[in-house]
Amino acid sequence: MLTGAGLSTDSGIPDYRGPGAPARMPMTYQEFVSGPAAQQRYWARSHLGWARMRRAEPNAGHRAVAALGADLVITQNVDGLHEAAGTPALVALHGRIAEVCCLACRRTTPRAALQQRLEAANPGWAARHADVAARPDGDVALEDTADFVVPGCADCGGPLKPDVVFFGENVPKPRVERCYAAVDRLAGTGGTLLVAGSSLTVMSGLRFVRRAARAGTPVVVVNRGTTRGDDLASYKVDAGTSDWLPALAAARPGERVS
Repeated sequence: MLTGAGLSTDSGIPDYRGPGAPARMPMTYQEFVSGPAAQQRYWARSHLGWARMRRAEPNAGHRAVAALGADLVITQNVDGLHEAAGTPALVALHGRIAEVCCLACRRTTPRAALQQRLEAANPGWAARHADVAARPDGDVALEDTADFVVPGCADCGGPLKPDVVFFGENVPKPRVERCYAAVDRLAGTGGTLLVAGSSLTVMSGLRFVRRAARAGTPVVVVNRGTTRGDDLASYKVDAGTSDWLPALAAARPGERVS
């Protein structure tokens, strides 16, 4: 199974490309590593956005995915809601926003610890910007970030980055290979690749759909609106995942879910 941002919209986390979503491009990896100004801008926005995202709870779609017990769930989401729902076998393709890595010493630490340091370094910041709109990936719509203070790594002082794959950055090869292996097992066992809540706009997810289709594995796409993989789908469902997935989990063997 492959899941995307559409699965989390009913948990209050907006997506990038769903119906009605405003067009925007998140910060790229190249921009983030360009220097302190870009990192200040990112962390000022993320400090506010993540404070909201971490309060999100799994919805009925996440719980249904956990109950379905897929051989492997590949998620493009970084929000941690699959983990919170108890999904037994999961690859977070793009990492987890709840972890932070140092670009110098490579140590990974919990985001909660950094959040406390950001709050201490920027007293009153959250209250002054409480009305800004939330955006995907723990971000907010905020332009005035010039006075935000970003602490460095607690160990070496190096620059900190959320432990997620930015646009322009490659997914670690071992993750990709594990996902390919799971897709290949579907072909060998007569399984189906279910895509839930993803527009499949970026290649990091679409490649698994293409691989499944080339192997003759049926592909079912459940998403509101069109996706880049619709021409590869054996069956397309234009529906919300919070409704359709629980119906699938509750269905009797052989029962059709429309």
